[in-house]
Amino acid sequence: MAIEKVRAYFEQLGIADRIQEFDVSSATVELAAQAVGVEGARICKTLSFKSPEGCILIQTAGDTKIDNSKFKGFFGMKAKMLSPEEVLMYTGHAVGGVCAFAVENPQVKIYCDQSLKRFDTVFPACGSANSAIELTCSELFNYSRALEWIDVSKVIEAKSEK
Repeated sequence: MAIEKVRAYFEQLGIADRIQEFDVSSATVELAAQAVGVEGARICKTLSFKSPEGCILIQTAGDTKIDNSKFKGFFGMKAKMLSPEEVLMYTGHAVGGVCAFAVENPQVKIYCDQSLKRFDTVFPACGSANSAIELTCSELFNYSRALEWIDVSKVIEAKSEK
């Protein structure tokens, strides 16, 4: 199970006791925010895209979406998300619990989006659809072995109720 792999990785770092596991699903930003008890923007979602070398993982705030022009400007290609099967193949994590921890595949390049820096702490998944861990942005960057902070997202406008 992917969460056990992440737990073992975090054991080495001395932070495995910070993993939170829930009796409810945290597979979407909305569900994770409810489970953790924070606003959805503080949920760190990990998005997976195809690249000529394999896979790009981008950790971004829960209230954002990828800005296609920024993505193309940075990576030099159009953003194309991986299928659920490809995500599992590259990362070892299933959709709903995808995270950038304990990913040992050299074909996976990991980045953190600037949108996360608005918060003191964020909550990424830990390899399962009912887990999270609270990390500072610096911890997220270091523990995920991210290559750099990038700016490829935009905040999704909240839908106004009529």
